[in-house]
This record gives sequence, structure tokens and C-alpha cells, in this order.
Amino acid sequence: MSNVGTSKGILEIGKFGLYVAIPIVLMYTFANNSKNLQRFMGNHSYVVYPPEAPRPPSPEEMREMAREIARKKAAR
Repeated sequence: MSNVGTSKGILEIGKFGLYVAIPIVLMYTFANNSKNLQRFMGNHSYVVYPPEAPRPPSPEEMREMAREIARKKAAR
């Protein structure tokens, strides 16, 4: 019975060590060699912006358009 408990304990210690070691190794790899980070980040474009659309008219232009529409309606 004690054999089963010991093997589970060793497995849990191994998993914990792996969970802690992976982030440490990755941080050490990228922090000490910035070329690795540039190579990794350069290959992935995380944010892709759409092309710029035409600007909406300014408030003054909107007022002038509204006045023009009102003049056309009044002329009818």
C-alpha cells in the first residue's frame, strides 16, 4: 500500500518541477538572447489593422449639408 503512495508522490513532485522549470527556461532563453525573441516576434504579426477608411465629414460640413437638404426641400 505504501508503494502506491510513494510513486504518486514522486509523480507529483516531477510534475511540479516541470511546471516550474518550463517558464524559467523560456525566460532564460529569451532574456539572455534577444535575437531569439526578435526572431519569434518578427514571424508573427499579432495586430493587423485594416486599411484606413475615408474620414467622416466635419461638423461644419454636416451642418452645410443639412442646410442644403433643407433648401432643396423648401424649394419643392
